[in-house]
Amino acid sequence: MTDKSELTFERIKEINPKYIFFPHWSWIIPKDIYENFECIVFHMTDLPFGRGGSPLQNLIVRGIYDTKISAIKVEKGLDTGPIYAKVPIDISEGSAEEIFKRVSDMVFEYLIPKIVEQEPIPKEQTGEPVVFSRRRPEESELPEGLTDRQTYDYIRMLDGEGYPKAFKRTDKGRLVYSNARYIDGKLLYDEEFIEEI
Repeated sequence: MTDKSELTFERIKEINPKYIFFPHWSWIIPKDIYENFECIVFHMTDLPFGRGGSPLQNLIVRGIYDTKISAIKVEKGLDTGPIYAKVPIDISEGSAEEIFKRVSDMVFEYLIPKIVEQEPIPKEQTGEPVVFSRRRPEESELPEGLTDRQTYDYIRMLDGEGYPKAFKRTDKGRLVYSNARYIDGKLLYDEEFIEEI
């Protein structure tokens, strides 16, 4: 299912699945579904660290490059459910789009098959929760005084479909940045001017 209107209790009851996996889902899952079926979502942090929104960007902007994909049981709280499994992932390189592709591959090729085959009992999260706030579009403006590495990180963490790309304001519009990469040790990126009237 790719549309929230398809996710109804009546339809799920007809299918009567053992598990419902939500690998790419940004909508609220209805209570009557997660209370009656085993619903599993995937979150790109080592929970309970990094509950909440924009996990990739919140990790990278903090200079955290080693994280985990957590498979968690859906319950009322946001990213608070018990954990079925975790798998490590390196996010030190690549655009947001490329990282999401790697995460998707890990979810479909490793985590989902592991849960289906092993039927693990999810374990409650342990440790002090750290909650991330969902980033706002205005936070995509490149701050002043960044190092080359920080600039690279800032551009790439926003370089994915559906994200407001990194930008700088000018008198007549904004400069928008994408495709950050290092070539022969030099930071390069694409720059596009967008006029604002």
